[in-house]
Amino acid sequence: MQIRDLPYPDPGKPDTRSGPRFLYWLGRNQLRGQLKSLSWGLLHQLGVAGLPLGAGLAVQAVVDRSGGRLATAALVIALFGAAITVGDTMLHRTAVTNWITAAARVQQVLSRKTAELGSALTRRVAAGEVVAVSTGDVEKIGWFVEALSRFLAAAIAIVVVCVGLVLYVPSIGVVVAIGVPVLALAVLPLLPRATRRADVQRDKAGRATELAADTVAGLRVLRGIGGEELFLTRYREASQDVREAAVRSARMWALISAVQVFLPGVLLITVVWYGAILAGDGRISVGELVTVYSAVTLLLFPLRHFEEIAMAYSFSRPSAKRAARVLRLERTSYDDERGSLADARPTGDLYDPATGLLAHEGELTAVVCGDPDAAGRLAERLGGHAAEEEKSPSVLLGPVALDDLPLHAARASVLVQDKDPVLLSGTLTELLDVPASGDVRPKDALDAAQCDDVLAALVQASVDGSGDPMRSRITERGRSLSGGQRQRLALARSLVADPEVLVLDEPTSAVDSHTEARIAEGVRRLRSGRTTVVFASSPLLLDRADTVVFVHDGKVAAVGTHRELLRDDPRYLSVVTRSTDDEADEGAGDVTQVPAPLKTPEHLAEPAERQEIEESA
Repeated sequence: MQIRDLPYPDPGKPDTRSGPRFLYWLGRNQLRGQLKSLSWGLLHQLGVAGLPLGAGLAVQAVVDRSGGRLATAALVIALFGAAITVGDTMLHRTAVTNWITAAARVQQVLSRKTAELGSALTRRVAAGEVVAVSTGDVEKIGWFVEALSRFLAAAIAIVVVCVGLVLYVPSIGVVVAIGVPVLALAVLPLLPRATRRADVQRDKAGRATELAADTVAGLRVLRGIGGEELFLTRYREASQDVREAAVRSARMWALISAVQVFLPGVLLITVVWYGAILAGDGRISVGELVTVYSAVTLLLFPLRHFEEIAMAYSFSRPSAKRAARVLRLERTSYDDERGSLADARPTGDLYDPATGLLAHEGELTAVVCGDPDAAGRLAERLGGHAAEEEKSPSVLLGPVALDDLPLHAARASVLVQDKDPVLLSGTLTELLDVPASGDVRPKDALDAAQCDDVLAALVQASVDGSGDPMRSRITERGRSLSGGQRQRLALARSLVADPEVLVLDEPTSAVDSHTEARIAEGVRRLRSGRTTVVFASSPLLLDRADTVVFVHDGKVAAVGTHRELLRDDPRYLSVVTRSTDDEADEGAGDVTQVPAPLKTPEHLAEPAERQEIEESA
């Protein structure tokens, strides 16, 4: 795999049983690139290791006054120099390719998992951890994959040099062969403590990132309540904790680096002292002494890779563990090989066995919950995004359970728009360019969502002077727009998608009552013949629904029209009017019997009737 071939057609199914297993899976999938890097690394390392031989031959040729052997030594040095040049260049090329392609593979599997889980991801994993995994952790994992082949090349080169010295100058080669493994393994006792300190640093950095992400996301609210200074203080304290942990970790790695410098120096002094004695006694030649000295000096370079691979593994192991934890999350258990459901597009009533909620096919059903959090969880359940800890049966669309559908089929059938939708940066045309049936034009969706003022604002903010709002750019998360404008654009995007079932969670909570009434009419008109479920407590929306379902304590408590439930159910009245129980009892009398499920008449309430309803509410 080359960088130009990215992204992968299929990044594969990762082994997420543990961090080391994930790293092994990643390295196995990079096997071809690793072998290339290892080959070029061996050429480079052996070229470096061979230079002392040429230097020794040259020195001995000068001592013996042999011009022929000096020319031979020069040729040997030139050949090894060429090997170093080519090997180092290609090693860097292949190593960087391994780093980038490994990081790209991790990012692809993470993106695939994010798309699979949707909004359920941030309910199971903190947003800061997701950011840390997809940015810093990906880089650290790629670093280990890239460093592995260079380490193997260095280890093989060290073995070859030690064996060569034993054969070339046995008296000194044995000393080197014993001393080099000691140098390579001397830092092992220090690695566990250094790894623990690095883990503490990364954990604190992850919490600081999470705090920063939460603070930025809620900055508008914090400024509204004057709490930005409080959260700034908390983030400052978290940053100082990260700094202190980083200093403690750096001290251990500095100690390891010092050991890696001190012990090779001791070995070098020992070899020079012992070799000088042997040369003085005539047991070895001057050229052999120079060869051994140069070889030991150059061995310090591959030994550095032992320290690097230790650092890379200690940093990448917890990163891989976090990535594996995210990738282990599953939407639900279904079998993609079930041919009968592979391309299924089920239709019919939407039914939730856990609560008893039934949304009839082709109708506009409003759902009223006293608890907004419970409403959000129920909306996610209806879209097949139930929380992992929930063990209740799957929602049914017609005769088919959503959990039995492949993900793409479930997403195409049921679309959930939560109460805080996200707008991606780009033009309005790009925002509305979503997988859709093609039956709903963007203009009709924008009209139904009452986006006229949004379009006018985009025209004014246009920088290209075209005057076309569809070509105007929307900033990240739509921050340049008001809450109501973002909400209506998100609604238009959902209407363009035109799914079989559309679930809207408080789609008009940030707009005024007049706009809300027009949106209700537009949604009802545009979604005619399609199943629509709206979670709301506004009488303007509830009055236009075919059926209103009141959910209390996690179960359907009443079903009927808005006016019927206002009249007959005091609990519904208290939720819709936000009154106390005593006030609801006074307004509704003593009638508490829950009506049986009813079909709402097809006609819409007239404006005068709506006014009466609003006044009664």
